[in-house]
This record gives sequence, C-alpha cells and structure tokens, in this order.
Amino acid sequence: MDGTKPAMESSAEEPQDEGQESKGCFECCIKCLGGVPYASLVATILCFSGVALFCGCGHVALTGTLTMLENHFSRVTSDHATLTVVIQIFQYIIYGIASFFFAYAIILLAEGFYTTSAIKKELQSDFKTTVCGRCITAFFMFLTYILALVFLAIFGFTAIPVFLFFNMWNTCAAMKSPDANVTSPDSICVDVRQYGIIPWNATPGKACGATLGDICNTSEFYLSYHLYIVALAGAGATVIALIHYLMILAANWAYLKSAVSTHEYQDIKTKDDQDLEAEARSKEGQNSSSYS
Repeated sequence: MDGTKPAMESSAEEPQDEGQESKGCFECCIKCLGGVPYASLVATILCFSGVALFCGCGHVALTGTLTMLENHFSRVTSDHATLTVVIQIFQYIIYGIASFFFAYAIILLAEGFYTTSAIKKELQSDFKTTVCGRCITAFFMFLTYILALVFLAIFGFTAIPVFLFFNMWNTCAAMKSPDANVTSPDSICVDVRQYGIIPWNATPGKACGATLGDICNTSEFYLSYHLYIVALAGAGATVIALIHYLMILAANWAYLKSAVSTHEYQDIKTKDDQDLEAEARSKEGQNSSSYS
C-alpha cells in the first residue's frame, strides 16, 4: 500500500501541471490579442482591398479604353498620340499609388500597435509617452487628412469614365429596345470628340447605328465599363479606409494627450503628498524635541 502512494500522487500532479500550462497559454493569448489594434487592422484590410481594386482594375480599364479608341474612333495614330501618353502617365501614377499606399498602410498599422501598447502602459504607470511620439501621431493624422482629400478627388475623377461609358451603354440599350421605335438607327450616334478625349480632326471620331451596336458588343467595351465601376468602388473603399484611419489617429492622439495630463496630475499630487508627509515629520520632530 505504501509503495503505491507516490505513484498516485505523481499522477495527480501531472493534470495540475497541464492545467497550469494551458491556463498560462490562454492568458498569454488573451494578452497578445488585447494588444492588437483591431480598428487599425480593419482599416488596413479595407485600404489594401480598395487600392488593389482601384489600381488593378483601373490599369486594365485604361488599356482597354485605348484599344477601343484606336480600333473604332481614332484610326490615325497621330490623332490620339497625346491620349496614349496621358494614359501611360496615369498607369505609372497607378504603380506609384499602389506602392505608396501599401507602405503607408503598413506604417499606420505599426503606429496603431505602438500607440495601443503605449496607452496601456501609460495607464498602468509603467511607461511615459514622449513629445516625439505624440508629434508623430499628429503628423500621420495631418498626412492622412491630405491623402483622404486627394483620394476623394481621385474618386470623383474615376466617376468621369464611368459616366461616359454609362451614356454609351444606355444609347446602345435604347437602340436594341423594342419599345424605342427607332426608325433610323443611323441617326443615333456617340461622338467621342465632344468629350475632349481625342481632337476634332480625328477620324471617324464618332460611331452611329449598327457600328455603335457592334462597339457595345466588343469585349473591350464590356470589360472596360465594368472595370471602371469596380475601380470606382475601390477608390470609394480607400476613401472610407483613410477616413477610418483619420478617426483612429485622432482618437489615439487624444488618448495620449489625456494620459499625459493624467500622469502630470498624478506626479504633482505625489509630490504634494510627499511634501505634506515631510512637513508632518518635521513638525513631529520639533514637538518631540520640545517635550524632551
């Protein structure tokens, strides 16, 4: 009987050790998850998605638009040479936007991790934020505000080709509709020159009747039209992400400023308490010396 007791005790201790290890792992996971800036993470995912949609779809849509214009509206290369250069510049700008926002979103996410941990340590009185850290948050807040305005302008600019393609799509749908009662389809035309995309001397410059219907049935038109819509949605998502970032940065800056004020108040209060204690001790010492 005595020989079996140690074995039973060791077997009883093993589940306790496993329970403590699992509890420690659980607490560690909760602590790690508590340090994740979920708002910044959501904004980063939204920013990545929006920029990817805008840049990818916008790049392909511009290429399809140029192909459609070369095949149907401006067959002379010199007539749309300027437009070709402009589209290439826009595509290079898209490359820059994709690279910049990928890096900037990562930086803002890292700043969110830093600020979240700093606020928690500040509240626990283990850490004091510096003026430099608060200035960095304020700088990112200002830069994000400027970028939100810029991308809002890009969003409005992206709506222009969507509007033009939508008008062309409606014109083609009106010709095909049985309720339209179009007697002379050749009188229904779309003149691209009036939008300033190509010069007035470009040939043919416009498409009418059956030719217009054939253009609307091409893969370049169909793909470019829907890609512009997706690019517009991506630009809108990016604007929302930047506004989300702006609210996060403003909240973090306010929290840091409040935490600093709280810390300064606590330091002043602690100093006053120490002065009062020292004064009380000195009075006690004087009283004891007078009695003696």
